[in-house]
Amino acid sequence: MYRKQIEEYIDSHCQDMVDDIFTLCRVNSERTAPEEGKPYGSGAAKALAAALEMMEGYGFSVRNYDNYVGTADLNNKEKQLDILAHLDVVPAGEGWQVTAPYEPVLKDGCLYGRGTADDKGPAVAALYAMRAVKELKIPLKKNVRLILGTDEECGSSDIAHYYKIEKEAPMTFSPDAEFPVINVEKGGLAAHFTGSFQKGGGSARLLSIDAGVKINVVPGKAFGAVIGLNRETLERTAKEVEKVTGIRFTFEEEGGTTRITAVGDNAHAAHPESGNNALTGLLTFVTRLPLEECPQTICLKKLLELIPHGDLYGKAMGIAMEDDISGNLTLAFSMLKVTEDGLDGSFDSRCPVCATEENVLKVVRRQMEKIGLTLHNDAMKPPHHVAGDSVFVRTLLKEYEAFTGRKGECLFTGGGTYVHALKNGVAFGAAMPGTDNRMHGADEFAVLDDLLVSAKIFAQVIVDLCS
Repeated sequence: MYRKQIEEYIDSHCQDMVDDIFTLCRVNSERTAPEEGKPYGSGAAKALAAALEMMEGYGFSVRNYDNYVGTADLNNKEKQLDILAHLDVVPAGEGWQVTAPYEPVLKDGCLYGRGTADDKGPAVAALYAMRAVKELKIPLKKNVRLILGTDEECGSSDIAHYYKIEKEAPMTFSPDAEFPVINVEKGGLAAHFTGSFQKGGGSARLLSIDAGVKINVVPGKAFGAVIGLNRETLERTAKEVEKVTGIRFTFEEEGGTTRITAVGDNAHAAHPESGNNALTGLLTFVTRLPLEECPQTICLKKLLELIPHGDLYGKAMGIAMEDDISGNLTLAFSMLKVTEDGLDGSFDSRCPVCATEENVLKVVRRQMEKIGLTLHNDAMKPPHHVAGDSVFVRTLLKEYEAFTGRKGECLFTGGGTYVHALKNGVAFGAAMPGTDNRMHGADEFAVLDDLLVSAKIFAQVIVDLCS
């Protein structure tokens, strides 16, 4: 019922939808330092203001929750369905070719720009689903609320703020992943560790390492500085390491210091196999240099033994595991700062349902202690699981199959979404299976046809669940 009208409405509003996505994607909404009344900085607040103005302009009742979250209600009836999306983005990073990160373009049927896929494009698709139901005057007995947050990429404190004020809807989906339905999300260990050591005094030594921008991003670049080594030694070692890691190295002389840049490919930490870690590549390079044998270099060699380049599953750390519900544990060494007398590092491990503090957290702590490092984590993030045979999930799968002709099935993910802490929340779209949207990478894109189909699916789901 109403499928034909919904399809015609969304198709006829295609250009409007693209324009609205681009309006939001032109705003750099990466989290920055808080300002008065702007908990995540001016960029996030600007994106939220633009979205609220957009939604109010389409006749929805909107509310700003202290610049943490904004909402739009389809009607004033009993709460039934929440759609939870986010407007914040990860840092732009480097390596963009198709367009600049915040200058979105439509090319060959794809929308390019930071946020087009994660998550401004899907957020607007959900908005247009609500517009379709509203403007087609499809009668509903219950309410749908679109919730737009601004801190998903940095811990979801925005949603924690929101749920201190509001109760969960009986059903929630987030278009922050891929179809068909993700009803299982791995738990995680966002490991933070530090160490200190006595400064060495040799002529050939490592001065620093600086790698990583966020714990949930596999670094595409890493930087180091050494003194006391000639260019021939550096270049010969670089060639050797590039053969085994695929990481490329460049050098720049500055006084008596040689600055090193290691170049790999960044990726989301939930999918470390999609990138090539410049941080572990740089560690591999540094530990092969003829540097002074000192507490610093000894510690780095031991650290690399625990998290060697290419070990994406925690085998060397002693925490590799998998289960039928949620697959393998993954590990991405994502941040490291090293000086001559200490280090500060982080890795992101996505842990299957079978993972516990006993077989992951305590193991990591013991391994770190063995090499003189301190793990600062006291707990892990638990996994999330919603029954796949519920009316809610079955409805989502039914409409996915009807609009795409593809088989609907429940999936798991290592990437946490907004619904991770919600009792009856799942991730639903907006990427189609097999599409690599380059989320968190350069030239992020969304397929326009996929966003249009998503909007149609979301609209029909609203009708099914709220009529």
